[in-house]
Amino acid sequence: MQAAVYEKYGPPEVVSVKQVEKPAPGEDEVLVKVYATTIRAGDVRMRSFNVPPGEWLFARLYLGVFSPRRKILGMELAGEIEKVGRRVQKFKTGDQVFATTELEFGAHAQYKCLQEQRILALKPTNITYEEAAAVPTGALGALAMIRDKAGVQEGQKVLVYGASGSVGSYAVQLARYYGAQVSGVCSTNKVEKVKSLGVETVFDYTKEDFIANGMKYDCILDAAGVLSKSESQQSLAPGGRFVSIHKDSYKESGNDLEFISQLIEAGSITPLVDRVYPLEDIVDAYRYFEQGKKMGGVVISVPQEE
Repeated sequence: MQAAVYEKYGPPEVVSVKQVEKPAPGEDEVLVKVYATTIRAGDVRMRSFNVPPGEWLFARLYLGVFSPRRKILGMELAGEIEKVGRRVQKFKTGDQVFATTELEFGAHAQYKCLQEQRILALKPTNITYEEAAAVPTGALGALAMIRDKAGVQEGQKVLVYGASGSVGSYAVQLARYYGAQVSGVCSTNKVEKVKSLGVETVFDYTKEDFIANGMKYDCILDAAGVLSKSESQQSLAPGGRFVSIHKDSYKESGNDLEFISQLIEAGSITPLVDRVYPLEDIVDAYRYFEQGKKMGGVVISVPQEE
């Protein structure tokens, strides 16, 4: 099978498409024929080994001390189940699915094995594989922040910093689903797109500071990982909560991905795809992703074996 492989840490050019051995599913696994995958910030960090100083030793041991132990990146996928292990009960051959591989990676390939109990669910029927691949990580992170950490309720005022990003774009939609009045912060060229998601007030951070506005919020969600609780405190209403996608831990689950799938089919959430690249152009996809201009997912279309 074809896969995007990297043999050493470095810039996008260390990645190349090669022929590798096709995996076989274990007794509790499904073999997914991958139609689409994505590039995530986690892929970039692992490929370039750009990790915080405090995580350096752990990351080195996990990823490989001198060269990558997991040579195929990719944390999200959408595709069709080709084969199931004999103990698999929830899924069957032919099911259209989407999933996140988490830190197991391996989605930048034509096939990927996943345990039945991992974060795997039937794909929403009303979206494409490319759209579905761009959902799991961002939507699940947003759900954990909005529902579980912040406990957003109807009538509350919520501000999402980084409202145009992979997490932020889902956060604003989920906050609206739970009945909140939503404000967002993004850059100039993304203001109109954020408004189209139903955001009532959009701050262009290149021109204005939402803190100086004087508005108070029941929840401030930092989907970009750049704010601190102390600097946001003056914009929180009494009892308000500050949550950060990079500072608050959370656990993803297959049940939550099923819930996200239902919301998409009901029209409550719309996946955002910025660009789609073929697998053979994955280096260009990395370069574009790292420019920081995207809104929504950068998706990789995976060719099928003849």
